[in-house]
Amino acid sequence: MQPKAVAKTQTITLSIAMRAALVGLMALTLVILQAIGAQAKPESLAPLAEKISPSVVNITTSTLVEGRTGPRGIVPEGSPFEDFFKEFQDRNRGEDEDSPAPRRSSALGSGFVISEDGYVVTNNHVIEGADEITIEFFSGEELVAKVIGTDPNTDIALLKVEASNPLPYVSFGNSDASRVGDWVIAMGNPLGQGFSVSAGIVSARNRALSGTYDDYIQTDAAINRGNSGGPLFNMDGDVIGVNTAILSPNGGSIGIGFSMAANVVTRVVDQLKEFGETRRGWLGVRIQDVTQDVADAMGLANATGALITDVPDGPAKDAGLETGDVILSFDGVDVADTRGLVRQVGNSPVGATVRVTVLREGKSQTIAVVLGRRESANSEADPAVEETPETVEGPEVSSLMGLTITPLTDDMREELGAAADMQGLAVTNVEEGSEAFEKGLRAGDIITEAGQQKITSIDDLNGRVDAAREAGRKSLLLLVRRAGDPRFVALTLEEK
Repeated sequence: MQPKAVAKTQTITLSIAMRAALVGLMALTLVILQAIGAQAKPESLAPLAEKISPSVVNITTSTLVEGRTGPRGIVPEGSPFEDFFKEFQDRNRGEDEDSPAPRRSSALGSGFVISEDGYVVTNNHVIEGADEITIEFFSGEELVAKVIGTDPNTDIALLKVEASNPLPYVSFGNSDASRVGDWVIAMGNPLGQGFSVSAGIVSARNRALSGTYDDYIQTDAAINRGNSGGPLFNMDGDVIGVNTAILSPNGGSIGIGFSMAANVVTRVVDQLKEFGETRRGWLGVRIQDVTQDVADAMGLANATGALITDVPDGPAKDAGLETGDVILSFDGVDVADTRGLVRQVGNSPVGATVRVTVLREGKSQTIAVVLGRRESANSEADPAVEETPETVEGPEVSSLMGLTITPLTDDMREELGAAADMQGLAVTNVEEGSEAFEKGLRAGDIITEAGQQKITSIDDLNGRVDAAREAGRKSLLLLVRRAGDPRFVALTLEEK
């Protein structure tokens, strides 16, 4: 029995040794992998910066401005010394001159070369109004540039220089592939200090500021005045954005910068290069988002799509789209909200026939629309919003959902600036604290539809309220116009 016990002990000892060896081997492997990873990770961004720097340029603009007639800000206006300084300047300028001499004003910005034959991209606001544009390259060489085309909507400008040799250039990358957290490099001419590099990450995607076609990448890479028009690179050296704006209380970088996404810029650049201008598709409708309360009032399952509030003369009207239609898809792509639809329409070719699927009176239908051109559309200025009267007197008055309403009369149409043939109910008062007040309705508004049906009398409105209740709806959708501008508002129905 003794030999068997010894053999068992030896087996257990061998097993422990093997486990210890295995653990040691795993630890050694981990150390080796970490060492390999450390060697594979670049220690510096210098190689990338050296590769792309020759394609980044400084831009200097010069504008001739008329001379000023005052003491040029030396003393405050109205100061007792104002006449003295004015007389001094007149003597220096020559007393026989009728007007002050014009002077030149300079501005600085950034840009980047996108082709070896000299096309340069920058911001429109960098070169807007400039008489002369000078491009300074990384090598120190300077060339005069001419403007090929501009697009104020995306703040992009395309320039061209004539060089004796092929120029180093960079390519656009796929900005849609950029993820929040990816490393990026911003390059440019901050505060006129010359070529400068800053690094950061993609902080957010799909930001909108104030433009119709906005699609900004937000980054914490330092962007300052003078960086405008410069490129935002990914780690492959591709341009994924054009540095355009910063959010700052003091004019300096606080880590919130915005670059127009490359996928927007490339479409603009291609059109500017081909036509010298942009040519965006135009549907010809006014729209608003389908919010949850609007969806409830219309009996929609989901709060998605774009609700048509008005159909002026244009492609949509010619094709048969109507006020109250909800656009569900455009050219085979589902419409999530108005912003997405506007961008998709703008990116569509002028003259293209697209299929638009709408929801009308609970049923979906597809309508073919031939797109017009946004830039050539008749753009009427938005009517001035005038102060509306506190109350409007009318022959028949009713209170409903926090609103006091009365049928339109000719005198009211004239007083409210409405068209002579407009039909509907005028709002004469809105209870403060009511849902209608919170949603922005005010005295002077005109209700032209209720439940997506035209109304001309209080009986019509009451009928639409009853119909909504019978259908099990908890709210009623109203089409409200103010100074000619329409929008839909959903109001909760009061319990009987």
